Amino acid sequence: MDKNQASKQISTLREELHRHNYQYYVLSQPEISDYEFDMKLKELQQLEAQFPEFFDENSPTMRVGDDRNLKFEQAEHKYPMLSLGNTYNLGELTDFDNRIRKILGPERVFNYVCELKYDGASVSLVYHCGKLLRAVTRGDGTVGDNVTGNIKTIKSIPLQLFGTGFPDVFEMRGEVILKHQDFKRMNAERLEDGEQPFANPRNAVSGTLKSQNSSVVAARKPDAVLYFLLSENLPFDSHFENLQIARKWGFKTPENSKLAKNIKEVFEYINYWDKERNNLPFDIDGIVIKMDSKQLQDELGATGKSPRWAISYKFKAEQVVTELLSVDFQVGRTGVITPVANLAPVQLAGTTVKRASLHNAEIIKTLDIRIGDFVFLEKGGEIIPKITGVELSKRPKNAHSFEYLKKCPECGTVLVRNETEIQHYCPNSHNCPPQIKGKIEHFIARKAMNINAGEATIKALFDAGFVKNIADLYFLSQQQILTLEGFKQKSASNLLVSIEESKKVPFERVLFALGIRFVGSTVAKTLATAFETIDTLISADFVQLISVEEVGDKIAESIIEHFKNEENKEIISRLKQAGLRFSIEKKEIKGNKFEGLTFVISGVFAQHSRDELKNLIEENGGKNVSSVSKNTNYFLAGENVGPSKMAKVTEFNIKVISENDFIKLLSQS
Repeated sequence: MDKNQASKQISTLREELHRHNYQYYVLSQPEISDYEFDMKLKELQQLEAQFPEFFDENSPTMRVGDDRNLKFEQAEHKYPMLSLGNTYNLGELTDFDNRIRKILGPERVFNYVCELKYDGASVSLVYHCGKLLRAVTRGDGTVGDNVTGNIKTIKSIPLQLFGTGFPDVFEMRGEVILKHQDFKRMNAERLEDGEQPFANPRNAVSGTLKSQNSSVVAARKPDAVLYFLLSENLPFDSHFENLQIARKWGFKTPENSKLAKNIKEVFEYINYWDKERNNLPFDIDGIVIKMDSKQLQDELGATGKSPRWAISYKFKAEQVVTELLSVDFQVGRTGVITPVANLAPVQLAGTTVKRASLHNAEIIKTLDIRIGDFVFLEKGGEIIPKITGVELSKRPKNAHSFEYLKKCPECGTVLVRNETEIQHYCPNSHNCPPQIKGKIEHFIARKAMNINAGEATIKALFDAGFVKNIADLYFLSQQQILTLEGFKQKSASNLLVSIEESKKVPFERVLFALGIRFVGSTVAKTLATAFETIDTLISADFVQLISVEEVGDKIAESIIEHFKNEENKEIISRLKQAGLRFSIEKKEIKGNKFEGLTFVISGVFAQHSRDELKNLIEENGGKNVSSVSKNTNYFLAGENVGPSKMAKVTEFNIKVISENDFIKLLSQS
């Protein structure tokens, strides 16, 4: 390769890796596997070593991936959080061992510690006098997000240590993970909320730690394993012994770690877990090998990116080949079309796989999948099987390029694809049978209206023509229900009682139950709090909508589109007639300190959540509004307030107060 070719390839690889870093660490939406990323990084490292004249201090090889979310307060790591060097090759582990023995000398005797490589999100916990002081994500290795409030919700992380003997100040590092059962439960809830499911537990954990609402973190039930103790005054020189005593202090340290006297015992550990990992209740993607002695760790030191005394061996994702028999197209309640591959049954990671989502037309086009192809199927760190490629040598000669569906498979309506979206959808929302049934099933769900009726009951009511939209539920008669198979006097009465009880459901859940695209339960609650009534929300314009925290362009456009539809307006009118709640209940007023005063709250606060501050304002007679106007009395500002809001505050000369200023105002008689 000459210099010109090398320059182009280096530029291409850097651009790709920067983008993949962003997809992985910022958006938590990786586009390629860890293995593919590592291979590209290794190629770039080799080219940069071969052509040093193309050195760039901002190259992906010179940095640790960045997962910072600037909505959080930033905190500096006392000890840099370096990333480990990766290998997929046992021969490279032998090279690692030889390098260490060469540096230390043949007379030095040492042990390795072998640990599972947990597939989650790295976190650093700082303790002072036995109490959790701060929790920080890895970030760029030097500075990370202060996520202390979120970490405190994880029950496996001690807030107060047990026993004695721990240093006055020390750091404990580890991984926040999500167990398979909690991941499945969480994704089921996301689908119920009309939200995209996470691809794997690692992405779910990453997204969870970035949540601005710690109650969301608690509900998702993440776990944590702590595997590295750092301090100026460690109890032992042995990393292994430090973790054993840390367990006595209350930390959940690795149960499956092992002391290895030589590289042969390391290989035995790797071979065992390569087979056994499928039986774990959580994901691992490899094995970490560390020097046990802290003294020898210090002696070996680190490069700018990785410690010389540790390395990770990463398992390749388990892959099988099977035949693509056909493709079905499923229609969701919001009209989104999901192509699903029907496969010749095959064993993968301990389960029989017959189907796999193909997600959208772009993925089918990129993979160039054709009926009759033999496709590569992976699970690896994924709970959900995915097709990663085609075995072209087995492609049938008569295989035709796949033509994506043009019309809805259920109602025949021409499919639509918006410029800003990758999925096709059926726009016939009020006459497409699976959409109607899906909307009704969503409406009656536990987190929505909580009506005691199953999928079979909804199908029976729909097929009989009694329920054609969600409003029809409130105008059912007992006589109609009794005509359905399986219903008697008591069961019909129970259904009607359940429907009547649902009229007590608060506004935010009613709003969620309406099934507006992209409006999940959390966004619905935020909108209900911001606009207070359905009529105010219906009349809100784009600017008013996006000024609300957590509401972006896509959500705002979807809300406006939903309420422009005359049939949707008619449904809301009938639901009002039925007696559903379309305004928030006013908080009990405990005082009148803020009577007649209007507040806008924005940013991240140290002592209270935004909801807590809003409650304090309302309990003392004040009013919360979502957007700044000349009628605003106070702008309560936290960290990282958006520049557009601050511009309006300056324009209208609104008084800006901090959280401490607000507390002083509250304490004044």
